Amino acid sequence: MKDDERLLVIRLSALGDVIHTIPAVMSLRSAFDVSWVVEAAYAELVEIVADVKPIPVRLKKWSLAETGNAWRSVRGFDAAIDFQGLIKSALIARASSARERYGFAREAVREKPAAMFYNHKVSVDQTKHVVDWNMQLAASVWVRASARTVPAEARTHTEPDWSVYAQDPRNRLAEFKNKIVLLPGAGRAEKHWPASRFRELVARYRNDAVVVWGPGELDLAAEIGGQIAPETNLRELAFLMQQARIVVGADTGPLHLADAVGTRVVGLYGPTDSRRNGPYGQPGHTIQAETMQSITAADVMKKIDEVLAE
Repeated sequence: MKDDERLLVIRLSALGDVIHTIPAVMSLRSAFDVSWVVEAAYAELVEIVADVKPIPVRLKKWSLAETGNAWRSVRGFDAAIDFQGLIKSALIARASSARERYGFAREAVREKPAAMFYNHKVSVDQTKHVVDWNMQLAASVWVRASARTVPAEARTHTEPDWSVYAQDPRNRLAEFKNKIVLLPGAGRAEKHWPASRFRELVARYRNDAVVVWGPGELDLAAEIGGQIAPETNLRELAFLMQQARIVVGADTGPLHLADAVGTRVVGLYGPTDSRRNGPYGQPGHTIQAETMQSITAADVMKKIDEVLAE
């Protein structure tokens, strides 16, 4: 593959998964003209942090109009790489008219039929973290498409510079510097840690704790009590995470954002495997249990104190 040939990256959502894909995409920028199909909410993040051209779409809810717009925006690529492994993401790769379409092998994709749309199905070491899966998939593009030795940047996780992205333009977040940030929200019910136990953390850490919330989570934050952060956009959230002393939460995008910007975290894991989906830079900073309900407040307080003492 020549350096000026166009490569389409597909990872639509969610926040944590987009963050986990950035290093792999960065490893491809030096050789290919990269564009990234991503949900519109994360387009600015992709453009600034990964330094590639975003193609924003809105496909969380299927509609003929949005699907048609997405299909038209991805035409004319030489190769496509699908980091998502869903039928809709694989169809975007197919719609791009790319001759070479890369994706995970059938055993590693979430929706098995997606693999039918790739002509390069890449097996990965599923005992490793999803960031490593993505790096292995990206390396396959170098090997098969360029017929060149895989360079160091395609083999090694590269830390992106988040300083240009994390911003507080309205100057509303300075008071939360060096706080213990609590993240009670989660994308799925089984990932929620009980609000009553977050209340125990608020009682323990008193003026040091602040509850951070996202869309639809204000009532949950109020239920926990204590100091509550204002509503933030994604760049402000990154700033708040970057300024925190430590961030505590389940397997959610904001936890992975905190890890990405270099802040210490304590991750609470029940239904998901922390070895695969834990904070990539801090694999030892997690509590893994069979269910979220089996993690006690005492367990979390002990882990917070251990991490802060490091």
